Amino acid sequence: MSGDGTVGKALDVLDQVAAYERPVRFGELQDNSAYPKATLYRFLQTLTNQGMLSYDADRQTYALGMRLVRLAHAAWTTSSLAPIARPHLDALSAEIGETVHLAQLDASQVLYVDKRNARQPVEMYSQAGKVGPAYCTGVGKAMMAFLGEAELERAIQQQSFHRFTPTTLASEAELRAELANIRARGYGFDREEHEPGIVCVAVPILTKNGRPLGALSVTGPTSRTSLEQLEDWAPRVIDTATRIGREAQAWRFPETRQQKVMNP
Repeated sequence: MSGDGTVGKALDVLDQVAAYERPVRFGELQDNSAYPKATLYRFLQTLTNQGMLSYDADRQTYALGMRLVRLAHAAWTTSSLAPIARPHLDALSAEIGETVHLAQLDASQVLYVDKRNARQPVEMYSQAGKVGPAYCTGVGKAMMAFLGEAELERAIQQQSFHRFTPTTLASEAELRAELANIRARGYGFDREEHEPGIVCVAVPILTKNGRPLGALSVTGPTSRTSLEQLEDWAPRVIDTATRIGREAQAWRFPETRQQKVMNP
């Protein structure tokens, strides 16, 4: 539950609706809500009146509203790497043919901001707009490896270390060793750590001062992609990440929540 007063509570409700990824009835929300029935209803009405949610009277369901879509689009175009990276993602995807992800760190978690599907798509967790763990994803580890010392300490303390698969890094010591290897090598892997049967090679997108702006990955299923093949692609992914980072120097990105905390 948010500690940011009424606005924070309303955003909690908005997040709850979004988490269903489909239209949802009031009863379903109430079953999983920390708020009393009357309070939940009031927040839903306010969010609907403000266009952040839409209400289907026939089906009696709530869904994300068009005002939220417009705000999301504005955020995507002004505060993410996506507009800069778009042509580079297209070129890398066309050349390699496997799934390409673009991600950034948000409050020590991975936010997927863009994606190109493989020529032969496979189902996986990552989608643009979704948030995932940093400690067991290639893009997350690639970004964490190049954080400053204070930022890294904060990020590590915010990881859950839940074991998703037998190969998930499930301790701080394992993660620190992995990050040291990534710093030395310049790229990292996801060895089926978040999803069984899914592997990737990931590269940080850095400023000229070495600060991570985001990360880029090429991901594929183990049924047709090996770690050796991914390593062969690493130089091409590094080149693409370097180009994106170079072009990003001309942009001024809003600070992330994590950076604001570290630089009050």
